[in-house]
Amino acid sequence: MSTAAMDTRSGDAGGSSIGPTAVRGDGLRVFTLRPRRTLTRSIGLPIAALALPVLAAELWLLDPSGTWPIVAWTGLVTAALITIAWLAYQRTQASVSEYGIVERGFFGGTYTVAARDIAGILRVELYRPNSLDTTHELFVVSRNGRGVFRMRGRFWNTATMDQVSEILGAEESVRTEPVTLAELRETDPNLLYWFERRSLTR
Repeated sequence: MSTAAMDTRSGDAGGSSIGPTAVRGDGLRVFTLRPRRTLTRSIGLPIAALALPVLAAELWLLDPSGTWPIVAWTGLVTAALITIAWLAYQRTQASVSEYGIVERGFFGGTYTVAARDIAGILRVELYRPNSLDTTHELFVVSRNGRGVFRMRGRFWNTATMDQVSEILGAEESVRTEPVTLAELRETDPNLLYWFERRSLTR
């Protein structure tokens, strides 16, 4: 077994790359898919900006002479949480090959889906909450009807999603009519995350 160096390509909007891969025979091509990198700026900067009013409120409400340790600790904890979240997002990726998917999630867990357990891929347009705008959603569906891998348009671009069915060689179906989360909850609850299966209006 040898290691073949391959060209690497990536996109700022979230792309894919082919890294060094152990090959046997004619080789195994592994595509490393990463979510949008620009999202860290569009979401991270507003979150960081929200920390400043919190620190200012602490100084205003508490006794200025003895509150600097509280303000300092609040600032340090906030900065630490933002840094941890940023690092976790940067490490999030999915490695896809003809043999299946290996996903490294936001919280650090690694999840493996074998190609033999995949029944197909479903593409839908999902309405955003309280909006007429939609986002692309891709679900990799197992043979028992459960969603085993998901790509949300907020985090992954369409070009990256388009590669998944081609790499896996799985049959892809597309629903042309946009749906709401409530409708998807009624028709395909097993595709959703556990917290999406519950409606707050009930």
